[in-house]
Amino acid sequence: MKKTGQWARAAIALTLMCGASGVFAQIKIGVTVSATGPAASLGIPEKNTIALLPKEIGGKSVQYIVLDDATDPSKAVQNTRKLIDEDHVDAIIGSTVTPNSLAMLDPVSEGKTPMISMAASAAIIAPMDAKRAWAFKTPQNDSLMADAIANYMERHGVKTVGFIGFSDAYGENWYNVFSAAASAHHLKVVSNERYARTDTSVTGQVLKIVSSDPDAVLIAGSGTPAALPAKSLKERGYKGKIYQTHGVANNDFLRVCGKDCDGELLPAGPILVTEQLPDSNPVKKSSAAYKGAYEKAYGVGSVSTFGGHAWDAGQMLQRAIPEALKTAQPGTPAFREALRSALENLKDLPLAHGIMNTTPTDHNGLDDRARVIVEIVDGKWKLQSD
Repeated sequence: MKKTGQWARAAIALTLMCGASGVFAQIKIGVTVSATGPAASLGIPEKNTIALLPKEIGGKSVQYIVLDDATDPSKAVQNTRKLIDEDHVDAIIGSTVTPNSLAMLDPVSEGKTPMISMAASAAIIAPMDAKRAWAFKTPQNDSLMADAIANYMERHGVKTVGFIGFSDAYGENWYNVFSAAASAHHLKVVSNERYARTDTSVTGQVLKIVSSDPDAVLIAGSGTPAALPAKSLKERGYKGKIYQTHGVANNDFLRVCGKDCDGELLPAGPILVTEQLPDSNPVKKSSAAYKGAYEKAYGVGSVSTFGGHAWDAGQMLQRAIPEALKTAQPGTPAFREALRSALENLKDLPLAHGIMNTTPTDHNGLDDRARVIVEIVDGKWKLQSD
């Protein structure tokens, strides 16, 4: 009995030592999403997708701590600080929208904790500096999508374009990248209007756009708030072609916009039209894998491109964590640095949205394989081949 007690005490001591050194440490992933507020139609499928991510990676159990930032940058910062300072997470996935993700750069860099954003703006990761060295993102850069739109417009005879976008970092960045793409494709931007995500009317802005008589209008919004200008343009009798950004690529947008958005065009990730992709498309298999997993859990037709961004963040971590574990254990600064290093050296990683190749200067790593042009036809997404 005495000997047994000695063995028990020795086992407890060994367990305590191993726990302190991190040998058996659990991996903690913090998540902040916009599950409520104006971007809820984006954040909810992201939150749903987190539940599908693996609970074990590299022989370690993984805990996901999910918080809602309500589409509020200050709340996103608060969540980030809690996840780093109180929960001691090894990485953060979030946030859903550009303003929140930009606001998170300071706390993640101060806490030296890798962050994988699910927002589109290239400003989250570029130009590369000490803060952005800790930031990565899964959505296609808006510059990549802006070029797809401008190229499509040029090939279909558009000469002049009216612009209306959010009055925040998303709209501002889209105006800048689209203006550059428009110039490269011989297009003239003839108006520049803005509106808030929470606005209930854009009549004044739309009247100005219509008076400039553009061949096409680009709406730089995301989620259901992007339906407001589309509806208003139809009400005012605008007959030109209307384009959206990949920020509207979900079924909630279709539901809210209804028939008013029929005929609109947008660039999107392949996941939006997985079943329409040719078998030769290099993203079809990985895109279909996410679609299958999500719809098995949440129902046929429920898949969203925005949930795909969360899935892709999970794929990045599944590739990077085993590499980081070769040099350090979870819960330590060394592990977070090793994880950051592994995330910026991902090669040929198949995702729901594309094939990722990150570098120390490119923390997105997606190319033309991550975009297609889609038209809304009878309330459904239709892949465009020309």
